[in-house]
Amino acid sequence: MTGHTWTLLIILAAAIAALITLINSRLRFHPFIALMTVSVGVALAAGQPVEKIAESLESGAGGILGDVGVTLAFGAMLGRLLSASGATDRIARLIVDRASARSLPWYVTGAAFVIGIPMFFEIGLIVLLPLIFSVAQRLERTHKINGSPYVYLAAPAIGALSTLHGMVAPHPGPLVAVEGLHANLGMTIAVGLVCAIPTIIVAGPVYGRWIAPRLDVRPDPELIAKFTGTGTGEEPREQSASKVRTGWALAAVLVPVVLMLLRTIAELAYDESSEVRHVLTFTGEPVIAMLIGFLFALFALGYRSGLSSDSIRSSLADSLKAVAGILLIIAGGGAFNQVLEDSGIGQAVESAASGMHINVIVLGWLMALLLSFSTGSATVGIVAATGILAPLAQGGSTLHTSLLVVAIGAGSIGLNYVNHAGFWLVKESFGMTLGQATKSHTAIQTIVSVCGLLMALLISTLA
Repeated sequence: MTGHTWTLLIILAAAIAALITLINSRLRFHPFIALMTVSVGVALAAGQPVEKIAESLESGAGGILGDVGVTLAFGAMLGRLLSASGATDRIARLIVDRASARSLPWYVTGAAFVIGIPMFFEIGLIVLLPLIFSVAQRLERTHKINGSPYVYLAAPAIGALSTLHGMVAPHPGPLVAVEGLHANLGMTIAVGLVCAIPTIIVAGPVYGRWIAPRLDVRPDPELIAKFTGTGTGEEPREQSASKVRTGWALAAVLVPVVLMLLRTIAELAYDESSEVRHVLTFTGEPVIAMLIGFLFALFALGYRSGLSSDSIRSSLADSLKAVAGILLIIAGGGAFNQVLEDSGIGQAVESAASGMHINVIVLGWLMALLLSFSTGSATVGIVAATGILAPLAQGGSTLHTSLLVVAIGAGSIGLNYVNHAGFWLVKESFGMTLGQATKSHTAIQTIVSVCGLLMALLISTLA
């Protein structure tokens, strides 16, 4: 490597250190501000012409928002619509109502898996809390398990929701990596699901059954009463029956994902002149697939469930407020990635990695893990790691690039600790101490991260 290459690598290391410092120091910069500030500093230090810096920032932020932002907005509205209409509650209760005490974690895993496809981790967990609390109360009265029934059921939910959130598009992190690495979306969804299933099993029901007897966890009785509609020690009251049919609820969850997968199948099965391929390619574009899925849910679930037009509109507006911060972080990540490319740092990383012979999948996982742990944001970990590794993905196969997306997403999940919002949501919801939250939430997410990496490596060696 030349002296200039070493200089660029030093600038990159300093940029990562500055990003971590700005977010975690007393200044407590919002990740968007930190990313934009560091991007300008990198551009200046790397010698990028000053008249080109603003152009890099604007094209990077605008490009990623154009690719991902609209899709993310539709996903947030779809998730809120599923919750407000009672569709998620219908799906969850359908899955667990007839389960035995021993099989309940597996059924909760199934409910979380379906609900986690369109929903962020935090939103999905809040949606599942009434179900977890009411079923845990039932187990607590019957004394059919050892240890905390709340951990027994929470572990599968946390495992499934976090796995889907980090490793499977159309969640924002994987979608950002798909766009940044130019991966095939359908292939990435398929590979992500293959990696996700064994990961969820190990981190959820298996680890939950082991850790539940070792943790004495019980949420605040008032919180239990709030989510289950009971007083302390009372039988749960019946939930008001949703007017949503189960089939419609499941269809609304799966429509966007199925459309994206059909696009990949069409590209493999039909030639470019085929009308079928043209139609499925169009409907499988992420923004079109999410629009179709949202409109389907709006009419099949929203209006049919008896919700007023005003309440639907208000819910959708609130859902967009909830993702505004994520959209800004993604924009800042896009600007950072564009500066890395325009300044030549991306090529320097490629040169260094090729000389060191590091497995790119492991490198992507490790960088996302460290950045996520250091900044307290899985999204920051994914967008920054994607920008740094984008040059290394250009020569890889379609499958290898999709596996890199999964590995980066898996890395962003691990070591989820006190500087992550999800850690505190789990801790406070279940009334845990710091130690209990570490042994449950942090451990589960780290198991997800490691298993996701191992699955990606396994597939890469077999392919």
